[in-house]
Amino acid sequence: MNTKRFFGVALLTLSIVVGLYSCKSKEKVSTNNEVGTILEDMPCEDAGRSDKKFFRASAMATSSDLSLAEEKALLNAKQRLVTLISSNTKSVTDRYVNEREFGDAAEFEQKFENLTREVADETINNIVVACQKKSVLPNGKYRGFIAVEVSKDDVLNGINNKISQNQKLQVDYDKAKFEEIFNQEMQKMAEERGF
Repeated sequence: MNTKRFFGVALLTLSIVVGLYSCKSKEKVSTNNEVGTILEDMPCEDAGRSDKKFFRASAMATSSDLSLAEEKALLNAKQRLVTLISSNTKSVTDRYVNEREFGDAAEFEQKFENLTREVADETINNIVVACQKKSVLPNGKYRGFIAVEVSKDDVLNGINNKISQNQKLQVDYDKAKFEEIFNQEMQKMAEERGF
């Protein structure tokens, strides 16, 4: 009888120790045999959330070479940032064209979208790394995490500079109205992301 009680207490103690040890894990993970290990908290993810003053993006990449993992993560984050800027300026352009009267709205919109795409690509030169972390996986591979940001003012200044170089667009461009709509879209994006 004492042997059963001893094994029961030992088993209970072992379960408590294992339970406490598993609670000390630094990374929140869950395992699913079909998917593998799922990270619930991604480093740099919070630093990669856009708000009303900054466009931000985050990314992660894995490689057997640490610098390659970091470079891949940076490239992915830049691509996401360009997509975000392009998407936002497309919304601004659509609203701007709808609120103003143009002789040829379709032509203006097309030229303006091309211009904003150029600005989004050029703005990547002004990015700031907001967060950068790295880790080593059990299999020896490296994982790079990164978040990048660019100021909305850099994007607006880029648009204004490009428009000042294009006389046809400059005629139909109301800087104050465009900036008002741009700021409204930034506020809307921030609210959608919980800021």
